[in-house]
Amino acid sequence: MVTIGRMSLPPAAHALLDALRGTLGERHVLTDPDLLSPYLVESRRLFTGTALAVVRPGSTREVAAVVTLCAGAGIPFVAIGGNTGLTGGGIPRGGVVIALERLARVRAVDPVGATLTVEAGAILATVQEAAEAAGMLFPLTYASRGSARIGGGIATNAGGLNVLAYGNARDLVLGLEVVLPDGRILDGLKALRKDNAGYDLKHLFIGSEGTLGIVTAAVLRLFPKPRSTGVAFVGLASAQAALALFVHLRDRADRDLTAFEYLPPFALEIVLRHTPGTVRPLAGDHGAYALVEVSSCRPGADARGELEAALGEALERGLIEDAALAAGGAQNDALWRLREAVPEAQTREGGSIKHDVSVPLARLPEFLEQASAACIAAMPGLRPCGFGHFGDGNIHFNLTQPPGLDRAEFLTHWERFNRIVHDIVDGMGGSIAAEHGVGLIKRDELARYASPVALDLMRRLKETLDPHGLLNPGKVVPAGDEIPTR
Repeated sequence: MVTIGRMSLPPAAHALLDALRGTLGERHVLTDPDLLSPYLVESRRLFTGTALAVVRPGSTREVAAVVTLCAGAGIPFVAIGGNTGLTGGGIPRGGVVIALERLARVRAVDPVGATLTVEAGAILATVQEAAEAAGMLFPLTYASRGSARIGGGIATNAGGLNVLAYGNARDLVLGLEVVLPDGRILDGLKALRKDNAGYDLKHLFIGSEGTLGIVTAAVLRLFPKPRSTGVAFVGLASAQAALALFVHLRDRADRDLTAFEYLPPFALEIVLRHTPGTVRPLAGDHGAYALVEVSSCRPGADARGELEAALGEALERGLIEDAALAAGGAQNDALWRLREAVPEAQTREGGSIKHDVSVPLARLPEFLEQASAACIAAMPGLRPCGFGHFGDGNIHFNLTQPPGLDRAEFLTHWERFNRIVHDIVDGMGGSIAAEHGVGLIKRDELARYASPVALDLMRRLKETLDPHGLLNPGKVVPAGDEIPTR
């Protein structure tokens, strides 16, 4: 664990605390170390930070008041949601943590316009339930939906399991309310599909990881609920066969193909070993696996039948070796559990060096083969586990330690494997940060692989909106003198 942000605070700190208490009330300004600690540790426990205080504003105006006070005192501040991020992006560096947990209201639901307006601190599952109560679907979903807050998902442009059909968070946001680093409020809560009145400012903040402004509310897109769903677990000869199957299903099902998740044999093996209640879905062993979902909103649609027919054609063409088609309900959930349990199973299997990358879809099989071979050559006995959102080109290329190797010693090789994996990704025209963001853990990696022009524009944006560097400092883009040479 690395401790960051041990910085001396200016004399204005005590006056700031008094002003914060006067603004929010004593019970919403936390300074006790035991109360602070849950806000200081990154979810994978790779980093821990320090903070003068954690504050819990209850409205956008209170967020703006806190930011104004911190900016006036010259003390850094960072917003935090559910603290489920995976890159250290919310780790504080000695200033004030602005916890958004009290900003959790659903402000409005418009079934006709198919929108939902919600505050940033709302739990993702709560947002989904609000859409469900209106007879609609909010499709953004991922494993931490029961604790992740929607503001964090927007700030990181979260992806998850439904990107193939509905897109990332960026594609699901129509309008934003944002507190700027100087305390001003940008009110952009318009529920419009079309609005070309100047720059589309919301996209500056979506995916900026809380470095350019603090999202306090959003207008989200809703969709019709699927009336019919089919789920299958498919056995394949290889990753190349998985690509051929994906193309076949995309051509056959078109927009009804809502998920195509890839698992190597090792991923299924550890899920079955470490996850109670899971059972092997296919009789034999295969070189690769895919979890496939087809769904339809059309009245009278038979998504399961559509998937069964498409898989039958794939079997006749030799694209697949076997498949288990769920009957619906609990069986659908059981098959999905095999995919969703992979990260936890990896944790139980030992130390894991993680890479969240994307490459052009046509090169995914080549990437998996090349990166796996290179990593095993660098450390014999290493167990690569490349799994995830195959259909949109995003693979979680995680490396599980060799059996018997000390976990802490294995994790010291993280930078060495970054270079191996990220060099291959970069050479294929891919991205080293597909959906989890850059945060702290990939900041220097971004500086290594992004173009100088892109880095310059990012720094200029940061300096323009946050000239004193007080909002979530040190994340995403380093200063010019910190950029490593390639």
